[in-house]
Amino acid sequence: MQRAPFPSLVVTANELSAQGAFAEAQAAYLNPDPDTVADLRARLERARAGVVAHFYMGAELQGTLYACDWPHIHVSDSLAMADRAIAMAEAGMQNLIVLGVDFMSENVRAMVDAAGRRDVGVYRVSREPIGCSLAESAESRAYGAYLRKAAATPRSLHVVYINTSLWTKAHAHNLVPTITCTSSNVVQTVLQAFAQEPELHLWFGPDTYMGANLAALFEGLTELDEAAIRALHPAHDRRSIAALRGRFDYFKQGNCVVHHMFGDDVTARVRDEYQDARVTAHLEVPGEMFRLALAAQREGRGVIGSTSDILHYITGQVAAAARDASGPRRLKFILGTESGMVTAIVRAVRQVLRDSEAQGARGDIEAEIVFPVASEAIATTRDAELPIVPGVAGGEGCSTAGGCATCPYMKMNSLDATLDVLDGLRVGDASALVSYEPRKYTETLAGRSVAALGSEPILHMRGFQRTGALPGALIDDVRTRVA
Repeated sequence: MQRAPFPSLVVTANELSAQGAFAEAQAAYLNPDPDTVADLRARLERARAGVVAHFYMGAELQGTLYACDWPHIHVSDSLAMADRAIAMAEAGMQNLIVLGVDFMSENVRAMVDAAGRRDVGVYRVSREPIGCSLAESAESRAYGAYLRKAAATPRSLHVVYINTSLWTKAHAHNLVPTITCTSSNVVQTVLQAFAQEPELHLWFGPDTYMGANLAALFEGLTELDEAAIRALHPAHDRRSIAALRGRFDYFKQGNCVVHHMFGDDVTARVRDEYQDARVTAHLEVPGEMFRLALAAQREGRGVIGSTSDILHYITGQVAAAARDASGPRRLKFILGTESGMVTAIVRAVRQVLRDSEAQGARGDIEAEIVFPVASEAIATTRDAELPIVPGVAGGEGCSTAGGCATCPYMKMNSLDATLDVLDGLRVGDASALVSYEPRKYTETLAGRSVAALGSEPILHMRGFQRTGALPGALIDDVRTRVA
């Protein structure tokens, strides 16, 4: 029996059409109620509060945030969230609402403190812990054993994905010199580390799929010519890449429950049924989807990277199509990451098309965003006006055959919960909001607070981003630390 196509959204400058129940549920929230938007703005202004949110928030919450004209709202990947939070604090915001999983609010709290703004309140919107399967894998006994192995190996550097808790970062850094990374800077972090210390042993974690994909990427680099390798990093050539491959290790037991969905069956359907589509994939997807997207990228019809990389690729392709008078009318994109990305994509694509049309470019371009998930991956509600919502109840029912591709943890952040916390800030009873604060990590480790020690790997990454080189103190630690 022939299976139904994956659900999709077709976006034009002024219209949006959904195909499949999952896409219909996403589209229902993309044009929020104006009264709700106005209410959110009023509460934010009264509380002098800014909001930083991750791309994976639910469509209702994201749609309302994007429609709100309060200047202190920002939706992005996890890296930019802390930067924007600091900017909001410096602009006079007395409170910051962090919409994401708990390690994101912890990172924001740590970076705001490091910027000297301990007076600014930082709040989650759930009294209960907002977990993350990937972050929790880094707190396992297996990861502790992995780090002890690294600590026993001379000239070791631990590159930890930023999507982990401050507890993980602190305990890791206590054992082995550690720097954080994101999906957008991990390749350059690894290459620069080996450029500065050729005899390095590098340990990456906790994301198994990303680690395996990085290993495959480095293997593929050895097949490129020298000029192509130097274009990626001027200090490297085939010989150096071949050498680092033998000293690059990754944790084998950690993954994100959402990106785990993009397995064999989903990949086969994309390959066989969507040969005309451009393929986007997050670095956290399994190897099958990674290889498919990597091949597409090398052919000029795809991208692998972070959520921001995916967003920039799609908008860039749409803008180029609008300038090409003889090109196709519809561009089709496979969304190889969490479905919450679609809100940002729809908004950005619409703006690109409107700007292009205003500049005299084509006005007939359509962008079709394909969700490689099962159409039935929705939950029913008791609401007569909105009987279905994206994602299945409690995060259950996902499978590698095409599950919900929506994170149940991220969806613990809701519009109602956000409004409730803002009401609490307006009342000014700080004691009532204690349970909404990020974990403080007041305990000490090696004579330092866990919060301070856990912030150091993040600050090392900030230094790398600022200068293009890993901090000298970190490299000295790599060369001199003895287990």
